[in-house]
Amino acid sequence: MTFALLLLACLLTCAGQIAQKYAVESWRGPESGVAQKLQSPWLWLALLCLGFGLLVWLLVLQRLEVGVAYPMLSLNFVLITLVARYLFKEHIDRRHWIGVGLVIAGVVLLGQHT
Repeated sequence: MTFALLLLACLLTCAGQIAQKYAVESWRGPESGVAQKLQSPWLWLALLCLGFGLLVWLLVLQRLEVGVAYPMLSLNFVLITLVARYLFKEHIDRRHWIGVGLVIAGVVLLGQHT
């Protein structure tokens, strides 16, 4: 159950980051004011995902030591890299992929500790 909550916190945080990206992309083009930017559904989706992610994260911290739980959030780097590559069509170089592999290895090592 704890690891399911941890994964949910990661997914909600990543969804919030993706929604933020879509929000700022929607602001490109003609100059818009703050009031118009605040009407972006992507911005509100980002806030909703990040808010729920925070609540789930608090549940995780009740169950895991922060020294174990927080490094597990590094999975966000992996997920966001995949989203950047396949959804936003961003170029990811070999060095970045090696870093992603190292993050995964670190998470696996930490997961075996608990």
